[in-house]
Amino acid sequence: MADAVTSQTIQDGDRIAVMKFTNISDGTGESAVTKVDVSALQTESGTGKSCAGITIQQIWYDCSGMTVDILWDASSDVICWTLSGYGFYDFRQAGPLTNNSGGGKTGDVNFTTTGHSSGDRYTVLMAMRKSY
Repeated sequence: MADAVTSQTIQDGDRIAVMKFTNISDGTGESAVTKVDVSALQTESGTGKSCAGITIQQIWYDCSGMTVDILWDASSDVICWTLSGYGFYDFRQAGPLTNNSGGGKTGDVNFTTTGHSSGDRYTVLMAMRKSY
């Protein structure tokens, strides 16, 4: 069996993408699972350019019984932020969370869960600014 997961695109415009992710664990967990594939995001309407990356502007989250590591995808993934419990982060004023991964940087965002057991769950909503 595997965790029951969903990914939902709420908004995908020229500049902003908003996505929601859920997981109800069977105890398996997730390990560096791609949640935001920048190549699958809408192209810029005026130029047709493909999205090359995102910055994370805001995160709403509720993690019950597990933590979620948000990772910048690269040859060696880099932890962007760790979510535990529930809450809201607004990074717009201080500057968004920016991809600081090194070699093999893809622009994608992965999730890894830790401390998961059967019945644990998370819901994460992320607002992101797209770059081309």
